[in-house]
Amino acid sequence: MTESDNSPSITDLPEGCVTDILSITSPRDTCRAASISKAFNSAANSDAVWDRFLTPDYREIISRAVSPVVFESKKQLYHRLSESYIILDHGYLGLKLDRESGRKCYMLGARDLSIAWGNDTRYWEWGHVPKSRFAEVGILRNIWWLDIQGRIASAMLSTKTTYIAYLVYRITRDSWGLSAAGKTIVSFCGVRNEVPNVYLDQSGQTLLEFTLGQAHTPAMRNDGWMEIELGEFYCDNGDEGEVEMVFQEHHRNKGGLIVEGIELRPR
Repeated sequence: MTESDNSPSITDLPEGCVTDILSITSPRDTCRAASISKAFNSAANSDAVWDRFLTPDYREIISRAVSPVVFESKKQLYHRLSESYIILDHGYLGLKLDRESGRKCYMLGARDLSIAWGNDTRYWEWGHVPKSRFAEVGILRNIWWLDIQGRIASAMLSTKTTYIAYLVYRITRDSWGLSAAGKTIVSFCGVRNEVPNVYLDQSGQTLLEFTLGQAHTPAMRNDGWMEIELGEFYCDNGDEGEVEMVFQEHHRNKGGLIVEGIELRPR
């Protein structure tokens, strides 16, 4: 037997040490490490490790879920919270965890937003559409003054995190007037960031804007909805007050927009 055969190996570490090591890595690294040895596999599935990856207030969060959140282990709970949104409170707010980092993502449902003339049936109607996370979405019938605003307390967000806010929506086949340039505004901690030339329908961008890269256009999501970036901000300690996110377009008459909500995701 050579000297190298007797040298220590990482697979010889006791499970307690492995648990401590994995708990300061990431969910992805932990899943990969499960194949190293029996000790690593046991630690990689332990509640002690996955409790570190869950947001500290997860018990309070799942207690607010509209439907019960059923799980048999902390690992199973983490995967449940990172797979899709759970709907909270009165059904107007969704939360999930970012699969890579465990940081909180939020979806403010359309009913949780402030929409100009949103309660006037001449301009907006409310109903459910397939693939929506929420019981109701905002359906634009006909309006000139499109103004959609969302607010969220920074205390609800993950600290030390840069967030990007998105308006999540669809455009119906018989839509009109949505190709005009709007603007977005994100206000936080006394700082107001405004971005012009934002299009819900990218067909409205001019050739010059396209050539110079000055237009901000939507992207298709994996869930069948569209999204347009509203802006970003940094949440430091979670005690900085409210974040305000706005989309505005006041240039022409328009209709055929379906608003799902505003999503906040870690960058």
